[in-house]
Amino acid sequence: MHYRNTVVWGKAMEMACEIYRLAKLLPDEEKYGLRSQITRAAVSVPSNIAEGWTRESKKEKSQFLSIAQGSLAELETQVTLCERIGQFSEAEAIHVRARMEEVSRILTTMRRNLRSH
Repeated sequence: MHYRNTVVWGKAMEMACEIYRLAKLLPDEEKYGLRSQITRAAVSVPSNIAEGWTRESKKEKSQFLSIAQGSLAELETQVTLCERIGQFSEAEAIHVRARMEEVSRILTTMRRNLRSH
């Protein structure tokens, strides 16, 4: 199966698109600061899922899924910061955080399955 056909990659892509939409709400002076960081973290998630999917060894696959999980944690921190400084509404943050949590749960399950097989 190609990574583009996986549920986790599709959900990570939807999440990244949502982050890009929200990043436009950040002020222009954040173009090279928080806006850049939050979009890079969002892109890193599906990118690392895709790269891990193409690796042959379980150890390599797990490593890239772990990197994707780390990028999710970074992204959650940045979304929380944007919410706390008033750049994202609580509703927007809750909505995108739910997407992030769903991707995180799937990644956790995938990583556990790789370890146990």
